[in-house]
Amino acid sequence: MRTANPALNEKTYYEEAYASGRTGEHAMTINGAVAKTGFLTAILLASAGVAWMACFPNGVGKGMSVRSDYAIGFVFGGLIGGLIAGLVMMFRPKSAPIAAPFYAVCEGLFLGAISGLISGRFQGIVLQAALLTVGVLAVMLLAYGSGLVRATEKFKMGVVAATGAVCMVYLATWILGMFGIGVPYIHAAGPIGIGFSLVVIVIAALNLVLDFDMIETGARVGAPKYMEWYTAYGLLVTLVWLYIEFVRLLIKIRAMMDE
Repeated sequence: MRTANPALNEKTYYEEAYASGRTGEHAMTINGAVAKTGFLTAILLASAGVAWMACFPNGVGKGMSVRSDYAIGFVFGGLIGGLIAGLVMMFRPKSAPIAAPFYAVCEGLFLGAISGLISGRFQGIVLQAALLTVGVLAVMLLAYGSGLVRATEKFKMGVVAATGAVCMVYLATWILGMFGIGVPYIHAAGPIGIGFSLVVIVIAALNLVLDFDMIETGARVGAPKYMEWYTAYGLLVTLVWLYIEFVRLLIKIRAMMDE
């Protein structure tokens, strides 16, 4: 029972399915989880648009004016709010119908402020990263639906191990950064840094396969209806991660080209 996504846990689906079997709760469906994912994505985009317009009332570009108080509030407020919502769902999945939309709002505020700042310095990168994220989602969904890629036990173990390694690298980078020590090469705008970002993007894309498998698992075991929101939240976590990694990659490429 492995998944690399910390927001999703196969054991949770079985536990909630067992509990719902005793209460007569309606079971989740694949179509229901897909619909909830689309709804959360729409909330995130709307929230990001609000943050973008609030932080950059005159648009982004050269000489743009930034409401720094709004930007800081959206970035840190969005991060903290999203973390709280995630923890609430982790310990109480039944709260997902409320907590998942709240997470989408918080994450949208964070991404809207960050994306605006990035777009002001690197024109076009935000749109490119968004389109690439949608493209990868479509490709992985097609590959999974056609049976070209399957979440076998060995596949799950490999993705979990790779994701764990990436998390360890990012954690080490953050801890060393607190002491003024930078990790060389992998975060720089060079061939090694770009290669590292490509590897991380592939790992994030493979996590989508595990998320798709989790949706099928929930429907198969008869998980309760509110788990559609829980599942949609988990898939949104992966998509946000994938978008951020595409932004990082495009920034590295643009910076290397400008040198």
